[in-house]
Amino acid sequence: MAATDPKKTLDAYRAKRGEFRVVEVPPMQYLMVDGAGDPNTAPAYADAVSALFPLAYTLKFASRKELGIDTVVMPLEGLWHAPDMASFTTARDKSAWLWTMMIMIGDHITPSMFDDAVAAVSQKAAKKKEPLPALDSVRLETLDEGRCVQTLHVGPFDDEGPVLDELHNRFIPDNGLQMRGRHHEIYLSDLRRADPARLRTILRQPVAPARLTV
Repeated sequence: MAATDPKKTLDAYRAKRGEFRVVEVPPMQYLMVDGAGDPNTAPAYADAVSALFPLAYTLKFASRKELGIDTVVMPLEGLWHAPDMASFTTARDKSAWLWTMMIMIGDHITPSMFDDAVAAVSQKAAKKKEPLPALDSVRLETLDEGRCVQTLHVGPFDDEGPVLDELHNRFIPDNGLQMRGRHHEIYLSDLRRADPARLRTILRQPVAPARLTV
């Protein structure tokens, strides 16, 4: 039996290049870990990613064995914020970025399964003498984003600026909306293997109706 793939069934994982679309994102459960700094150079970022994927795979196999539920391991995602959001659209000051890296897992994963997976990954890392410094910082949390606007960006991450500028400063206000929450990115491509020119990233921004001014 093939593993189910939520990317193929959830509207929240669908986006087209050049199209800004309002979507209703349901509450979803994630493995999450927080950090700060340039994702290209900050050790905390590499540590976060190194902890998330072993946990996700361990939970996949535990779910299949214990519950008979098998799903694909979902892609890496990130929530991004900065004191000045222009650091994402124009200045691209990555050193000022605050982030939460995460992987979506099904609601069938319980806190006890999560705790068992953390213990199993920790034990395996100790045997291999390959420490995972961020492992104890990973948490299980439900994110409820609700109404969002999203689009698909194809290309290097550093080319996202103009797309985000159009999203933040044209589409959202022109449609009677305002930004709320944190900028969300979903990395559909394998970052280890993909040509940067072909990277596929969903760019998502939670929104709310704009306040009327008198």
